[in-house]
Order: sequence, then C-alpha cells, then structure tokens
Amino acid sequence: MNSNTDAVIAEHGLSRDEYDTIVRSLNREPNLTELGIFSVMWSEHCSYKSSRLHLKKLPTEGPCVIQGPGENAGVIDIGDGQAAIFKMESHNHPSYIEPYQGAATGVGGIMRDVFTMGARPVALLNALRFGAADHPKTRHLVGGVVAGIGGYGNCMGVPTVGGEVNFDKSYNGNILVNAMCVGLADTDNIFYSAAKGVGNPVVYVGSKTGRDGIHGATMASAEFDDDSDEKRPTVQVGDPFTEKLLLEACLELMAEDVIIAIQDMGAAGLTSSAVEMASKGETGLELDLDQVPQREENMTAYEMMLSESQERMLMVLKPGHEDIGRHIFEKWGLDFAIIGITTDTSHLTLRHKGEEVADIPLGPLADFAPLYDRPHVATPKAEYISPDDVPAPNDLGEALLKLLGGSELSSRRWVYEQYDYTVMADTVQRPGGDAAVVRVHGTTKALAVCTDVTPRYCQADPFEGGKQAVAETWRNLTAVGADPLAYTDCLNFGSPERPEIMGQFIGCIDGMAEASGALGYPVVSGNVSFYNETNGIGVKPTPAIGGVGVLPDVSQMATIAFKAEDEVIFLVGETRGHLGQSLFLRDIAGREEGAPPPVNLATEKRNGDFVRGLIRSGKITAVHDCSDGGLATALADMAMASGIGATIDLPDDLPAHAFLFGEDQARYVVTMSAADADTLEAGDLPVLRLGTTGGSCLTFDGVAEVMVEALRSAHEGFFEGLMHDQL
Repeated sequence: MNSNTDAVIAEHGLSRDEYDTIVRSLNREPNLTELGIFSVMWSEHCSYKSSRLHLKKLPTEGPCVIQGPGENAGVIDIGDGQAAIFKMESHNHPSYIEPYQGAATGVGGIMRDVFTMGARPVALLNALRFGAADHPKTRHLVGGVVAGIGGYGNCMGVPTVGGEVNFDKSYNGNILVNAMCVGLADTDNIFYSAAKGVGNPVVYVGSKTGRDGIHGATMASAEFDDDSDEKRPTVQVGDPFTEKLLLEACLELMAEDVIIAIQDMGAAGLTSSAVEMASKGETGLELDLDQVPQREENMTAYEMMLSESQERMLMVLKPGHEDIGRHIFEKWGLDFAIIGITTDTSHLTLRHKGEEVADIPLGPLADFAPLYDRPHVATPKAEYISPDDVPAPNDLGEALLKLLGGSELSSRRWVYEQYDYTVMADTVQRPGGDAAVVRVHGTTKALAVCTDVTPRYCQADPFEGGKQAVAETWRNLTAVGADPLAYTDCLNFGSPERPEIMGQFIGCIDGMAEASGALGYPVVSGNVSFYNETNGIGVKPTPAIGGVGVLPDVSQMATIAFKAEDEVIFLVGETRGHLGQSLFLRDIAGREEGAPPPVNLATEKRNGDFVRGLIRSGKITAVHDCSDGGLATALADMAMASGIGATIDLPDDLPAHAFLFGEDQARYVVTMSAADADTLEAGDLPVLRLGTTGGSCLTFDGVAEVMVEALRSAHEGFFEGLMHDQL
C-alpha cells in the first residue's frame, strides 16, 4: 500500500486495520466508490461501533412498546388503536458550521424518520446547548439555529412545543443541536424498513440528488479543529416546502397498501437507506444509478451514493403497483423513479453508465461492521459538600434574582416565540411549563412531551447524572398529570478514543439503564453523537432524554401557575439542602465542585405516583417539579406564571439558603384549596406545608422578600440583552 492509498484511507475516516478488514471482506482492494460506501457505513454516526456494546444494557421493552430501537423511530401503544412514534437525533457538527441550514435539516431529518413509519408529525422539540453567553460566536449561533428550527418547522405546519436551551463554556467550539419529533399513527398501519422479497421494485422518491452533504456522516464522526469552517460544503441544504409535499405524498401512498418497505435517506443518504433496508430484509439490492434523479451534471457513482441531499425516500413496492406510486408523487410535484430491484444475493450491486461500479456483501457493511470495546476510565467520585460548608449570601432575594436572570434559568420566550407552537390547534400546554401537552386530535386524551438533562451532574458523576436525566423527564411528565410511557435519547459526548470520555459514556448508560428499569420507562429510539470536541476539548457529557407520556383525560392536566390567593402550598419530597453541583454553588458562591444530588429511584416512583394521583383526584390546583435552582426558583416560576405571590415558612433544621436553593431530587411543589389541604393524607411520604399564596411578593419567612414583577423583570432580561437586535 503506497502513501497515496494511506492518505485516501485517512480522508475517509478509516483506520488501517479497518481498511485491511474491508480488503478481506471483498477478497480484493475496494474501488473508490466501495471505499466511500464502507467509510460512511462504518462511521461512528452510522455504525455505533464504539457504543453498540453498551447500548444493549438499556431496557427497550415494556407493555406499551410496539417497536424499540433499530427502526427509523420508536413506536408505543397509547390505546384506542393509536400509536405514538418518536425519535430524537443530533445535528451538532453541521449546526456549528452553518447554523441555519444545520438546524433546519436536523428538524427535517427527524420528521422524515417519523412519517416514514406512517405517522403524521404532531409535535417538535429541541435540546440546544451553546457556548458561554459572552463567547464571540454564541450570539450568531443562537440566532442561526433558532431561525433554522423555526423556519423549517413553521413551514411544515408542525408545532414546536418544547425543549431546552443552555449555555456553558464547554460548548464554545462544539454546540449541540438535538431535534425530536413525535407523530401519531394507527397501530395497524405502521411501516417498517425491511426490504423483504425478491424481484420487487426499488423506488426513489422526493427531491433530486445533488452534491450537498457528501461525507456528512463522516464529518459527524470526527472532532473539530481550527479548520472546521472548511467543512461547510458537507452541510446539507433543506427545503421545508418540498418536505411538506413529501409528507403528504407518502401518507397518501401508505393508504394504498402497496409499500413493502420504506426508509428515509438521512445520514449517508442512498447508501445507508439501501444497506439498511436490504440487511433488515435479508435480501440484496441491485441499483442502476443512471435512473437516480439528479440536479447536477456529471455526478459520479461515488457522489450519488454519498450525497445527503434532503427530502428523499427509498421504497420497495409490491410488483405491479408502480403506476399508483408514480401518479401520487407526480401529482405532488415530486420525483418518482424505479432505480433497482431486490435480489437474493445479499449483496449491494451498483451499475452506472452500463458498468458495474460496486459489488459489496451486505454483512460486512451492516451486521458485521466493526464493534469496539474501547478502553475506559471511570470518573473519580466527587466529595459531598455539606450545606454548612457553603456560606450564605448577604441577600437571599438578590441571589434569587441573579439566578433567575442568568443564562441557565432565564426566560426562553425569545426562543419559543419564533416557533409556531399552536399550529394544528391541538397544543394545550405551550412552552414554559414542566412538559408540553398536545391533544390527540379528535379525542379527550393528550400526549405530554419534554426533553431534559443536567450536564454538570453527568460530568461530576456520570452514573448519578444518567439516572437523574431519565428521572427528570419522568418527573416532568408526571407534573402535568401524564403517565410516563417511554423515552428517546440523544447521547452527546466527546471522543470515544479517550478513556475518560468512554468512562463518562458508560457511566451515564449504566445510570440511565437503572432508572429505566426502576421507573418502568423504556427507551425505544435514539442516537449517539461522539466526537463533540474541538482541539481535544470535549463538551460536558450530555445524554439528552426526550420523554413521552399520555394523559387519559386532558381536562385533568396540571400547570405551574398559582391559581388563586389563599391556597395552601405543599412540598412533596424530602429536602436535605444538597448544594453540590447546584446553580447556587456555581453562580452565587462561585464554586463548580462537589457530588451531584443522589437519585433514589424508589422515592422518585413513590413521590411521582402520589402527585399524579392527587392531580387525577382534582384536588391539586398547580404543580411544579423542583430541579435547577431548587425550591426558591420553582416557587418563583409559579408566581411569575400567575402574577400571584406567596408567603413561605422556613424550617429550623437547615440553613435558609440550603433549603431554598438545594437541588434535592424527587420533589414537587403543589397547591390546594384550604378545604382540600385539610384533608390531605400523605401516609409515610414526606409532605411539608410551606405556606400560602397571595399578595404581590414572594416572601421567605423574614429572610427575603421580592416583588413578583421584579422577578419577572430579571427573568426576561437575559435573552433581550443577548439577542437585542436579532429580530
């Protein structure tokens, strides 16, 4: 092998050992097209070669699970013959290089994953992480990403109903853009991707193929450096209006019962869709690339197979029904082309300009792709920080205002008001609460959806952080009155080739697995995104979780706003004043250290089931879970949402700042009328009567008093200052 060959191998993101394995699989040297196909299918983004071994630990089955990981999206039964279909994926690297198109095509791609399976998308969410607010690129990236998400989702007519936005210096050189989509389908009309049978037509539909996005999957499987802007040509360009047509055409064809298999052309484009369909169906595919609709001249086989042009699908149809498909797609103004046939060869065979340009056995491409047990080092345990070891500030009211006005807890109104969150007229709880709620159209039930993770917890203790991320979404769904059913994930980490990063990944997976099992809350789909680092500096471990639950009766939905004066406020759950890794410790005391709050899963289950039962009984008037910033910020959220203040009593057994700002888990603030409060029976659960609603101030037992309007002013100020001239 000469040096030029070595350079080509390196350019394709392959190791020398991997190349030698390819040669053995083919019994010959690959040509350039074959090498390109192997490079994208064996990329981290497509093959999960560093994560597959550990992902098997996650619970993926449950009473409601129809389809777990391995398909375009996960599927759960929500009763009445209906299914929720959902998934979350990353578009991190493209969004850093080209924020508008990177974020927009991330939204488009995740919607295709959902409607490919026969579902009409009904809700979009996102989990966004940017660098420090004062970093020179942050403002530009925030503006571009938010505009891209809004531009694509709004044009598609799908509401963007929830998500999260965070800032941290670890994302300065590598932002995270995770997109989630939820759709609805009938349980007896779900479509899968296995290309079964021999002699069936393989059909390309949607937009034409261009040169955009070539090597996008490979780029997503490598870390950034100072020359990352040069990768701009690998970012795809999206067209939401075309995707809207594609959605309608696909759903119309699905009603005709002529589709054997269907697959989105996402990462690695035609290559991944063809390989995945054939390998799942245990067949082969023979494709004639001359038949692929092309928008650029003289495209090579290599370019067509690796292009990640958007708004495209690959289908296998029942023979003799091609004209039905052609009529539907041409009616919607989309390309429809028969480009191949299923075979019994278990090979992917490509022809171009009358010649065979690739012949690859499917086994090595898919099922027998490299699988690595990477060296890993566990994260050292951090020391517990006693509340007594954290000095109290002189003014607790000023501390609360600073937290509410900071980058972590400030209002995200500037973001979500750029999204259409009411289109389709079924959004019954908009962004800003614990979870968004979307009515199942034409029924009295609803889906509750949310995303969450606390990266600083995951960095300090990956196992506890992984547990907390899953438990937090379970708690958010519970807080609106939903039964949490299942979740999707988007696991964002640095390079798996660094043992400490691999240790973080394994720790988070182990924590997630324990939480899933204890809460009866399986994972049904997801994505792993490694190499989120620049010049060897990785992001905080960020295993984002997207939860989905069901409210049997939407009229029983709970919200965070105080409803009236003179209601009684209770705190469900035990408070020990845990300040390690808290926002108070970081932003008020100036210390980033300590162990994160422990997560007792039995307590989570017990407290959550109790609160959900109270919601269903109709006795609770408002609910909010306690998370970042602790009890004080939860109460402030409830006051700001209503304009009603509260008077809170403080216990004698904890320092006031620890009681108010500690981030102990498994806690909820609830309000009830005085009459119902007197009848509350909690059994052995720790339930503390905090005080009463009323007035125009949030008052803490003589140690602090803040006007609700002052809270709101501080809360709304951050994004206005950061993005003041972006609209």
